[in-house]
Amino acid sequence: MNTTSDHKSASRPATSPGAALLVGALGVVYGDIGTSPLYAIRASLSSFAVLDTEHILGVLSILFWMLILVVSLKYVALMLRADNRGEGGTLALMELAVRGIAGGRRWTLTILGLIGACLFYGDSIITPAISVLSAVEGISIVSHTLDEWVVPFSVLIIACLFAIQSRGTGAMGKLFGPIMLFWFLALGVLGGWHIAQAPQVLQALNPWWAYTFISHAPLDTFLLLGAVVLALTGAETLYADMGHFGRSAIRRAWFGLVLPSLVLCYFGQGALLLGDPAAIRNPFFLMAPGWALAPLVGLATVATIIASQAVISGAFSVTRQAVQLGFWPRMAILHTSAKEEGQIYLPRVNLLLCVAVIVLVVGFGSSDRLTHTYGFAVTGTMLMTSLLAFHVLPRRAHGVRRVLWMALLSVFLLLDILLFASNTLKVGDGGWLPLAVGISLLTLMVTWKQGRQRIHEALADGQPPLREFMEGIEAYPPTRVPGTAVFMSMIVNTVPPALLHNLKHNKVLHEQVIFLTVQSADVPYVSFSERFKLEKLSRGSWQVTARWGFKQEPNVPQLLEQLGQEHPELNLEPMQTSFYLSRQSIIVVRKVPLYLRWRRSLFAFMARNASRSTRFYKIPPNRVVEMGMQVEL
Repeated sequence: MNTTSDHKSASRPATSPGAALLVGALGVVYGDIGTSPLYAIRASLSSFAVLDTEHILGVLSILFWMLILVVSLKYVALMLRADNRGEGGTLALMELAVRGIAGGRRWTLTILGLIGACLFYGDSIITPAISVLSAVEGISIVSHTLDEWVVPFSVLIIACLFAIQSRGTGAMGKLFGPIMLFWFLALGVLGGWHIAQAPQVLQALNPWWAYTFISHAPLDTFLLLGAVVLALTGAETLYADMGHFGRSAIRRAWFGLVLPSLVLCYFGQGALLLGDPAAIRNPFFLMAPGWALAPLVGLATVATIIASQAVISGAFSVTRQAVQLGFWPRMAILHTSAKEEGQIYLPRVNLLLCVAVIVLVVGFGSSDRLTHTYGFAVTGTMLMTSLLAFHVLPRRAHGVRRVLWMALLSVFLLLDILLFASNTLKVGDGGWLPLAVGISLLTLMVTWKQGRQRIHEALADGQPPLREFMEGIEAYPPTRVPGTAVFMSMIVNTVPPALLHNLKHNKVLHEQVIFLTVQSADVPYVSFSERFKLEKLSRGSWQVTARWGFKQEPNVPQLLEQLGQEHPELNLEPMQTSFYLSRQSIIVVRKVPLYLRWRRSLFAFMARNASRSTRFYKIPPNRVVEMGMQVEL
């Protein structure tokens, strides 16, 4: 038997992470939040007509305590506890929230999870654009004659980044950790150097400065949150990548290096601005001495490429989860590593992301303009995470601890609402972009899910139970032919259309008949020992229900190999086994009203462009018989 069944449990990081694991976490988990110093301070303070000490210290204090409350406490300390068998992320949390819940409440929680996932796609588009642009803009500090080359260089870098996705991240990943380690050390050294020259900036560690700023200008503070949130981008990645590195490695890397380096860098920029307010035009690069400016631009560019790689890989992973959970059509998923199941490449998603990112870079032209688009997607995903956490974390505690969970989550929910509300004011300035992406993708996901449900209901309508049907055939058996027929069935205990067509046109039945239904579990990984359930229907027929986790890909030939080993009475020799599938053609009824027809037409379009079942389930094409049928909607 294939021993890769328990890949996840076998490869899960140990409780006490080693140095290699910590460095690896730096390269994958912290790329996004690690590049925020490139633009967060500039975006937060550039709106003030006159920069004085109160403004600088007040904003720094707010930014510091937001890092502590939102990232350190909410995500690193609490959300990492909301794991789905070691996996994190919006869709994993959604599956935890809806477990054991039915009806309208289940659908509401599902929609919240889908909204978070859809907004993540907006983040996946904006992060490469704003990160690469903000890094390349450093050449303007080197020489203003290079200003006109910022956009072309950015487009070139982004095009190369997406072009190499098909080669996989394995080779590049070995370099990501050490580079990001050097990046965070550089942030800390630059920031510490300027803090030493203006140590009074450390007063911002006192929350009194944040309180004073808020009390004197509550409306300005509310508007300021839309920029301060740029320092929190990437917090969701800490939770989403928990399954790759484990909560211990993520926590140690955050508190041991990332948080201190970020704070030093932010306060170093504040120290620079206390002495030279004019440096607000680009405080990050102006922290560097002249001789280090060009190397810093190069290092920042590499760091932003790593940050972009992280969200691109995240988009691939989220898409695969959506496909497995039935919210997205089947599509080609290519593995770029023979050892790591998580390293995948989706050609369609890669192309669409590449086009969208390049359009953003050319359309907006600068990182300052793109900052208005950024916060909406990030804060929207954070808000959905908090709402779902209300239905997960308190259920794991009782009594006083349950009350404490509710109180803590209420505080974080309030913060998320404030951050999200502040960013809604930027919808007209660019926030409409992630909003439009989110609404479009949510419409597609819901349309696909509901359309598939309608297809299932149409196929099951009026059909007798499968066991009853097969027992009836045994009473008046057709001609039996040697071998085994595997009928892929979408619904358990339902007669698949392919069987009816085979009996009607060929008038034969194989000696052994297996009805195989593939289902997606609400956990990320299902071991081989839990892979299938076998039930005998009649003398020569069996029902097999197979389950894969939402981070695994179904492999039907591998399943049949396991089935044959555990049940030798079944004849599952590859050359004697044929697969029968139904391929539905969706016909949209013209008589229905237009407001119903457009969604049905959209579903039909998605169905026509879905990948073939044979490729998705790894079934050899030369052993497949497809039966075509039309379904009216």
